[in-house]
Amino acid sequence: MQTEPRYLAVDLGKTSCRVRLFDDAGIIAEESGPGAPGIADLDGATLSAHAIRDVFLRLPATERAALAGVGIGAAGVEAAGIIARDLVAEVRAFTGAPVALINDALAAHAGAFDGGAGVILIIGTGAIAYAVADNGATRQIDGWGPWLGDEGSGRWIGQEGLSAALRDVDGRGPGTALTARARTLVGDLAAMPAWVSAEGNPARRLGRFTPDVLDAAGDGDAVARDIVSRACNALVGTARAAGASEITIWGGVAAHPYFSAELSATFANAGITIIPSRGTALDGSALIITRTDLGYEERIIRG
Repeated sequence: MQTEPRYLAVDLGKTSCRVRLFDDAGIIAEESGPGAPGIADLDGATLSAHAIRDVFLRLPATERAALAGVGIGAAGVEAAGIIARDLVAEVRAFTGAPVALINDALAAHAGAFDGGAGVILIIGTGAIAYAVADNGATRQIDGWGPWLGDEGSGRWIGQEGLSAALRDVDGRGPGTALTARARTLVGDLAAMPAWVSAEGNPARRLGRFTPDVLDAAGDGDAVARDIVSRACNALVGTARAAGASEITIWGGVAAHPYFSAELSATFANAGITIIPSRGTALDGSALIITRTDLGYEERIIRG
C-alpha cells in the first residue's frame, strides 16, 4: 500500500529522456527513451510532452498512479518563452499532478551542487555553462542551439567530423579515417544532407557521428584529433566566460576516455580545476518539485 507521496523527475534532452519515480524513501523505478528537439523548436512543446509521456507510460501503472508532483528539466525552456507553459499543461494533463519546469542545464546544476552555488559545464548534444552565485543569481554562457552556438558539443563535433569527411571526398581537405566511418554510418555520402534531416532532429543526427570522431582521434587520426582539440579549446572559452576557477563537467560526450583526457589537460593548462558532481540532472529535477527555497525559484515555471 502506498504511504509516502510519490514524485516524478524528468531529464529531457535532445537525445534522450530519462524519468525517475521516487518518494522520500528513495528511487522506486527509472525508465528512458528518445528525447525531443527542444521546446523552442517547431511543435516543441507537443513533441517534448510526447517524449515524456512515452517514457512515463513504461513505468508500472500501479506505481505511477496518484503522483504528488512532476519536476522537469528540459532543453529550450527559456528560449521558448510562454510556449513552455504549454508543456507544463500537457504534462499535468496526462500525469494529473502539479508540474515544475526548468531549463535542463539549470536542472543539471541543481543536481550537481545540491541546489547551491557553482559553475557547471554540460557537454551533450548541445553545450552550455551555468553559473549560480551565492545569492542565487544565474548566468548562462552559450547553449544557443545547434545553428547559433553549442561550440564543442556533441553536435558540433559530429558535424565537424562529417564536414571533414566531405572535404576529403571533394579534395578540399586532408585524407582522414573519418571518411570511411562516415560511409559506414550514412552510406552514400552524396545523400548526407538528406540523412541529416531524415528524422526531423538534425542536431541529434549529427551527434550520432561524435563517437566515431572521438574513437578516430583515440586511434591517432590527425583530422579527428584537431577537431577534439578545437572542441576542448572552445569549451575552455565557455568556462572562462563563466568566470570559473572550479567547474563541474557533466554530459555523455565528456565520458569518452580520449575526450575526457584531452579536456582535462586543456582545462588544467587553463588553470581551471574540474571538481566532482554531487548528483545528476534527475536529482536536480527532483529538487525543483520537492523544494521552493532554491535561489533561482523565479526561473522555475510551475503549474
